[in-house]
Amino acid sequence: MVEHFDVVVVGAGISGIGAGYHLQTRCPDRSYVILEGREAIGGTWDLFRYPGIRSDSDMYTLGFGFKPWTAAKAIADGPSILAYLDETMRENGIDRKVRLHHRVLSAKWSTPDARWTVEVERGPERERVQFSCNFLHLCSGYYNYERGYSPEFAGADTFAGRIVHPQFWPNDLDYADKRVVVIGSGATAVTLVPEMAKQAAHVTMLQRSPTYVVSRPSEDAVAEWLKRRLPPKVAYGAVRWKNVLLGQFFFSRTRKYPAKAKERILGWARDHLGEETVAKHFTPTYNPWDQRLCLVPDADLFGALKRGDASVVTDHIDRFTPTGIRLKSGEELPADVIVTATGLELQLMAGIELSIDGTRVDPAQSLNYKGMMFSDIPNLALSFGYTNASWTLKADLTCGYVCRLLNTMRDRGVRQCTPRLDGEPMEEVPFLDFTSGYVTRAMDKFPKQGSKAPWKLHQNYTKDIIALKYGSIDDHMEFSNPEPGRTKRAA
Repeated sequence: MVEHFDVVVVGAGISGIGAGYHLQTRCPDRSYVILEGREAIGGTWDLFRYPGIRSDSDMYTLGFGFKPWTAAKAIADGPSILAYLDETMRENGIDRKVRLHHRVLSAKWSTPDARWTVEVERGPERERVQFSCNFLHLCSGYYNYERGYSPEFAGADTFAGRIVHPQFWPNDLDYADKRVVVIGSGATAVTLVPEMAKQAAHVTMLQRSPTYVVSRPSEDAVAEWLKRRLPPKVAYGAVRWKNVLLGQFFFSRTRKYPAKAKERILGWARDHLGEETVAKHFTPTYNPWDQRLCLVPDADLFGALKRGDASVVTDHIDRFTPTGIRLKSGEELPADVIVTATGLELQLMAGIELSIDGTRVDPAQSLNYKGMMFSDIPNLALSFGYTNASWTLKADLTCGYVCRLLNTMRDRGVRQCTPRLDGEPMEEVPFLDFTSGYVTRAMDKFPKQGSKAPWKLHQNYTKDIIALKYGSIDDHMEFSNPEPGRTKRAA
């Protein structure tokens, strides 16, 4: 028997929880279910268990607009974020809509029936079951939960210690009083190094090339001041907009004046580490925001380096040895534990296979529509957050737009909405304009974006509010497939 819902949401992380809230508040006449492949809710915040796991965005924008973040720390640790998500679900009854251990494999669209049939593996036994829905909302994130990116290192099989990838942190790993080498210089590495340095004999961050690292307080002084003087929701809204606008201003200035921005960011690092260290280990060859900046709350990484608990080495790996890592320079780094913080493996739509009326569809051959849908693919949306701001900001707008579409279809008596280019000539560019390795490795598997709206990604929250919350619902959107017995009528 095929169980039917008006909307199937895939994923019970931040995006999926937001989707559930919006559906039941803005489309209360629609039924929905959230299918989660893993055994727990939380997505990223349940999967990653490495030491020090925390947000690299402030919780006033990473949190939900409808659920004020009340804790003092704006840069929050993973367990606190997971508790916040769990509380949000239970307060709103969203937890009752979640089916755990339901991994979606494929989705097949039928135009005559105006519905998706979703093939699912259920439970540890991987029993095959089917669901059907009128609209499919994918909230499964942007990377492969089952596999991280880890390059092959010569001699890895000879290393006498343990090699760990942060995506699969073992509960039994004891690194107290041991020598640790963390390979990488991204957000995960700069989080791990100061945290592991609290117990390890010494931690070395081994990087091929430097990354921009910026420190900010873990607590937001303005937020705490406002919370003492204003009602919680008012204070939360004010801080949320303060952080949005400051983030947008900082991003726009760095893109417009990259040389000045680079000097300012490096100047902040010099205040902590001095000229020589910054010149050697913290001066990237690229401009700010060509790759994502790394945040270190309360300068914890800089503090660990200054105390001598940790160090940075910029070099290339020649091979692993039984006692550590030999570098191209000939230097050898001794290690008892090696952590390969080498990145994620990007994955579009959780690897779900799509077909339309019996023909398999490759989303990589489509054009992005408003950062959430795809040309010629009906009744399907993907939550994909910002690269230069908090994920939740864009996910929230996407959820709202899905509800606009659902309500418009109901009001017009139609069952299908499909973004159409309609033969308009359009220059195509990569989905993400980022030079990070984990992005460039996967861009051929992602859809393209166009050179103008609505096919262009803004990466700008205020512009997206105008487009998604208040902009035309008919902008290159074809509404079709009238309900049986009803004739399609104009808006």
